[in-house]
Amino acid sequence: MKLQFLGAAGTVTGSKYLVHAGNDSLLVDCGLFQGFKPLRLRNWDKPPFDPSGIGAVVLTHAHIDHSGYVPVLIKKGFRGRVYCTEATADLCHILLPDSARLAEEDAERANRLGYSKHHPALPLYTERDAAAALRHLVTVPFGHDFEPVPALRATFARAGHILGAATLRLSSGRMTLAFSGDLGRQHDTLMRPPEPMPRADFLVVESTYGNRSHENHDPDAKLGEVINRTIARGGTVVIPAFAVGRTQTLLLAIARLKATKKIGAATPVFLNSPMAKDATDIYRRHRSEHRLSEADCEAMCRVAKIVNSIEESKQLNLSREPKIIVAGSGMATGGRVVHHIAAFGPHAENAIVFAGFQAGGTRGAAMVCGAEEVKIHGNYVPIRAEIVALGNLSAHADSGELMAWLKGFEKPPRRTFVTHGEPAAADALRLRIQDELGWDSHVPEHLETVALER
Repeated sequence: MKLQFLGAAGTVTGSKYLVHAGNDSLLVDCGLFQGFKPLRLRNWDKPPFDPSGIGAVVLTHAHIDHSGYVPVLIKKGFRGRVYCTEATADLCHILLPDSARLAEEDAERANRLGYSKHHPALPLYTERDAAAALRHLVTVPFGHDFEPVPALRATFARAGHILGAATLRLSSGRMTLAFSGDLGRQHDTLMRPPEPMPRADFLVVESTYGNRSHENHDPDAKLGEVINRTIARGGTVVIPAFAVGRTQTLLLAIARLKATKKIGAATPVFLNSPMAKDATDIYRRHRSEHRLSEADCEAMCRVAKIVNSIEESKQLNLSREPKIIVAGSGMATGGRVVHHIAAFGPHAENAIVFAGFQAGGTRGAAMVCGAEEVKIHGNYVPIRAEIVALGNLSAHADSGELMAWLKGFEKPPRRTFVTHGEPAAADALRLRIQDELGWDSHVPEHLETVALER
């Protein structure tokens, strides 16, 4: 068996692993690179393999940095099946068309306003391409063995990160290779904890928070404080949020804050993401994966007014009424939230609240690090609003939680590959694995290939 790291090596995005077993090969995850421009440009590069020669794709979950390259792969000749859990398929039916729509809108706007260096600017893929990709999805239940290619057996277990998120175990009969995917937290508000993985010969583990611990505070209380002081000064709270996971956590937190009168019950709340509304509805269909009661789901769905049209979205920017706006995307890389940041970011009475990891090179990371201006649609927008980061709302396991999951192995893997983290985070987790567990661990480089031998 051979393993090549085509993404998420030296960075936290673009998860993509090429596995060779005998005469067969498959991709584990097929994500887009996000963040710094040199990373985003990789999405346009010719793949370092022949897509038509890949037997299958196996997705650990639906986030775009794990699934968003599938339409490109199919455009370039892949004809196999894309295996995933049922909830991952449901979410891909929302996220992939939305990713395509945003790409098309960005290209149209760049051509109309003339700020692209490309003439004409083109989307990476279209909604038609996304629809074609969805026809390749094949769902597999958690805990059921399946055969994505003849040389490998595979099994999904719950990873607890978002709905449908899975760890993956591949077996050639002679050895096993496991992938953590993105691991969730032990005591997440929404999701049940990740299931343990007892053994594997080789392991690929994520390290998004490999050098950090989540803050030890009540995130709902901190969110309430930000909302109260912003509303008191007549401002608007803008919350960039991932449509899957963070939006639902935030809506539930706001509903509880209102119910307990910790924020004003009359404070207007707007969800400017029809996609997030659809994702919220999916929680009703997958009750076994999360902790929410029916009452929680109802509160989460009722607390915000859904903004459906672009005209309604524009009206929010013109209104100076104190309010809360939750909108995609979570790292402010695109979508409607960037228009809200352009409108409210320059004014000190407002607040922009980030509720998840901000990858390097994104607008979110820049603002959290104190940037005085960010570039939006070709123009530089000054940032005078209060910037708040709620790290404790992350859906990723922190360093201690990653170690707790690793300690669940009955026998050490022969080698552990640390990926899906910024360089400092990945190396910190590598050292911790070596020092505390005594395991052989390695941080691979982009495009590195390793032979997995018994």
